[in-house]
Parts: sequence; C-alpha cells; structure tokens
Amino acid sequence: MSAAFVAGEVAGRALPVVAGVLGAGGVAVAALPSRVRMRAELRKRWRTWALAAPLFLGAFLVGRAGAFALAAGLGAVAVGEYARMAALPRGERVVLGTAAVAVPGLAWAAPGALDVRAAGVLLIAAAAVALFSGDAAGGFTRACRTAFGLLWIPVALSGLVLLGDTAVAVGVAVAFGDVGAWCGGTALGRRGPLSRALSPLSPNKTWAGVLGAAASTAAALAALGAFSPALWAAVLVGGVLGDLLESMVKREAGVKDAGTWLPGFGGLLDRVDSLLVALLLTMAVT
Repeated sequence: MSAAFVAGEVAGRALPVVAGVLGAGGVAVAALPSRVRMRAELRKRWRTWALAAPLFLGAFLVGRAGAFALAAGLGAVAVGEYARMAALPRGERVVLGTAAVAVPGLAWAAPGALDVRAAGVLLIAAAAVALFSGDAAGGFTRACRTAFGLLWIPVALSGLVLLGDTAVAVGVAVAFGDVGAWCGGTALGRRGPLSRALSPLSPNKTWAGVLGAAASTAAALAALGAFSPALWAAVLVGGVLGDLLESMVKREAGVKDAGTWLPGFGGLLDRVDSLLVALLLTMAVT
C-alpha cells in the first residue's frame, strides 16, 4: 500500500476527531464571559485553527503531491520569517527560499537522494554566498545561521512528504499538544513544583504545560490509532524543544513574534515551531 494512500486514510480518520474537538472548542470560546482576559485572543486562535485544520488534512487527502505543496508553502513563508529574524542578506534568503521548495520536492520525486550527498550540498549552499562575497567580519555567522535555517525548516518539512500517514498523526498530535500545554499551564502552573519554568528563554513554559502536552499528544495519537512510545516521545519532546528553540531565536532577534499576520499566533513560525522539531525527531525514530 502506498504512503500517499495510507496518508489519505489517516487524514480521513482524523477528520471527525479534529472536527469534534474544533466544534467543542468553538462552543467553549463562544461561551466565555466578557470578564475573561484572553477571550478575544482565544477566539482569534480558534478561527485560525478552524482554517488551518482543513488545509492541513486536505493536503494529505490529495496524496504525496498535496503533502509536497503543503511543505513547500509552509517552508516558503517560514524561511522568510526566519531570514528576517536572523538578519540574513539577500543571497542567503535566496538560498533558503530555493531550499524551501527543492528539499520537499526531492522528498516527493526522489526520496533516496536525501542522504549524506544532500547534506553536503546544503552545507556548501549555506556557506557559498558568504564565501564568494568575501565577508570576513560576519561570513561565518551568516553561514551558520543559514545552515541552521536549512535544517530547521526545509529539511524538517520534508518529513511531511517522507513520513506519509505518520506525518498526519504528528501534525494532529502537535496541535493537540499545544492546546494541552496551554490548558495544563493554566490549570496547574500557577504554584507548586509544576509551576517551575522549563527555561529562562520562555518563563511562561512550565512543567505543568509539559504534563498537559504529554496527556493530549498521547490522546491524539491513540485516537488516530498511531500511538507508540517512540512516536509519542518524539512528538512530545519535539513540541517542547521546538517552542523553546524559536524563543531563543526571537530573543536574540529582539522580537516578540516571528510575524504579525496570523491571528492569535503572530507569524507562521510561531505556529509551526513545535511541528518542525517533532518531524525531525520522528524521522529519526521511525
């Protein structure tokens, strides 16, 4: 059975699960009293979820071509946001933008080519612009930031194509994990040992949030018939580390969000940061 067909099967299985949760969430945020401080923000987030969920699942219903289109589209926007935060010059932005389409394209057309040869090409591409520009003052920093961006975004998003049905499960579980982390942090993270911050990079991310994410990601994977300890660990750890990783990038860049266009979230990277690392770890464990 082809990965595209199976991915379509899992996406179809995910539709009623996601629709049910979105429906319940919509009723909940609509019923919030006006005195709730985050009511407007939560409603914005729900509307963004309601638009993003069918786009994500619909891409996989199309098959591998849809997964490629999704990965390339997300990558093109995400590398633009990353390049602005990393203050990369035009040449490096072109490299990142090209890779955002080319790497998922290789995963679709010739997945066997994504091996050490591809790693070598990406490393050379990351350094080439700085090398030939003769930038002795900042060339190494530019090359390192470009190489990091290539691994973090295009390579990670190629997992949407390579993982087939597992990519659907990872995407849904990461989304559930984000909601579970917020609920866990809100309910249990105000005092006690679970209120401790995971890292100074993001004081609002607590161990209570990790507990909430652990429960919700496990529930999502189980609902899709995709639960395994290794996959659950990859999604949970990827979700936590991905969020902290983007916080580190934003703090050095001196910005609150990667963008301003996505209601309730900021930029696309603010929405997919957890997914990126979760996909990388899932490819490693599967």
